[in-house]
Amino acid sequence: MNLYIIIPAHNEEKFIGLTLQSLLKQTTKPQKVVVVNDNSTDTTESIVNEFIQKDSSISLINSVSTATHLPGSKVIQAFHKGFETLDSNYDVIVKLDADLILPINYFETIISHFKKDQKIGMVGGFAYIEKNGHWILENLTDKDHIRGAFKAYRKECFIQIGNLKPAMGWDTVDELLCKFYGWKVVTDENLKVKHLKPTGANYNKSSRYKQGEAFYTLGYGFFITTIASAKLALLKKKPLLFFDYIKGFWKAKMANKPLLVTNEQAKFIRSYRLQKMKEKLF
Repeated sequence: MNLYIIIPAHNEEKFIGLTLQSLLKQTTKPQKVVVVNDNSTDTTESIVNEFIQKDSSISLINSVSTATHLPGSKVIQAFHKGFETLDSNYDVIVKLDADLILPINYFETIISHFKKDQKIGMVGGFAYIEKNGHWILENLTDKDHIRGAFKAYRKECFIQIGNLKPAMGWDTVDELLCKFYGWKVVTDENLKVKHLKPTGANYNKSSRYKQGEAFYTLGYGFFITTIASAKLALLKKKPLLFFDYIKGFWKAKMANKPLLVTNEQAKFIRSYRLQKMKEKLF
């Protein structure tokens, strides 16, 4: 199976070399790796160019965007820039962050999952962060959710869900649409990915309402948003975030922001979310 990877990178000089090194060590190597250098002001570009000299599968695109790091839109716009440069000869497309160290069998294992079951649309491992000298699970989501830092899609699934949405919530709506179209999402606990920079480390203050806005644009409705907001705020150990999320939801509703999904898809998403909540309760 042909494996193409896109890595959006903004000021990642501390980590991009470690990420590319872990790709070169893979037991199953990708055919193409595109690094999208998104408005970096550090040495990200020169580090990537050093790797291009070592391996012809790696390429670089320089992209100019705003310096503001808002969750979702910036990184996916960079992903789209990278995707535009690729041909269509891929079987699996991967969106990777530029601050990861993958286990050496990561892609070998992912491809084996795709080969095993033709109905699997997405596969991923689990993110671990370093705390007091130990690598511990970055426990921000359910075990059946693939983190946005490392998303691998079967080509047919990727096309059907309509590529990735340039908005916060892109890494939730992709899985919900995956399920809407009858694809399976698989997480493999044996694939432990070292996440070198904690999630959200670069987000600015203006992004704090974005999570609630994302819940609105996913079609959750107020009831599911309230539960999801409370859960996420507690997982982040910042209970006051709950109020920011709820405010973000109402701001989006009052502004009549367009949803990321159709009405039919939103109905499916609410039904699916409620079913998952019932399973946890009973």
